[in-house]
Amino acid sequence: MTENTVYLQPAYILAQRKYRETSLIIDILTQDFGRISLLAQGVRKPKSKTAGLLQAFLPLNISYFGKSDLKTLSHVEVSGEFDTLQGIALYCGFYVNELITCFLHKYDPHPDVFICYKNCLARLISDPNIEASLRIFELELIEATGYGLELDYDANSNKIDPLLTYHFDVEQGAIPAVDGQLSGKTLLALKAKQLLEPQTLLEAKLIMRKVIATYLNGKPLKSRAVINQIMQHLEK
Repeated sequence: MTENTVYLQPAYILAQRKYRETSLIIDILTQDFGRISLLAQGVRKPKSKTAGLLQAFLPLNISYFGKSDLKTLSHVEVSGEFDTLQGIALYCGFYVNELITCFLHKYDPHPDVFICYKNCLARLISDPNIEASLRIFELELIEATGYGLELDYDANSNKIDPLLTYHFDVEQGAIPAVDGQLSGKTLLALKAKQLLEPQTLLEAKLIMRKVIATYLNGKPLKSRAVINQIMQHLEK
């Protein structure tokens, strides 16, 4: 590797968009360099062999070069064997990609997020408890980007009691309250990443949605709206 060239960097494609007549600009998450954008020249030509590899959720090794913020893709290959996301898990994968795009600044290395992302894809493929997989990734992403949550102590520095109920404030943390919507049991389960019971999953979802909305300043997530529409359709 030189100052302007990177060889065979482990990466996943987060998003892509058309550029001019035959090219793409791809947004990728790399293992060592964080989130970056690449120009994939000519990959939309009919005879391009590269286009089929530029798919979300494939483990890739990518080489690129350039001095500007927009680097140029020079080589891509699939890294080992892989399984594919299917059904609702596929749409959840796009939600995870959108979260990463919102929370990670470009060219800010986060190898821990890369590992969390890779593990999340594996869980979405193999674990039927999709909601738990999403909550775990959300929590790990929040922690990795410096917004760690205090889940085992309340706002008064007392240990969370699994038998009590709480309100949750993003800045203050858990606040004991008789009319609290969250159980101490849920807070501790989220901390331990052991989300098995339906009520715990529901309450953990409320916590993480509040946290994400706060740090995104209320910015709506397009992928979440799509998932909600699909789930409503399936429930009919």
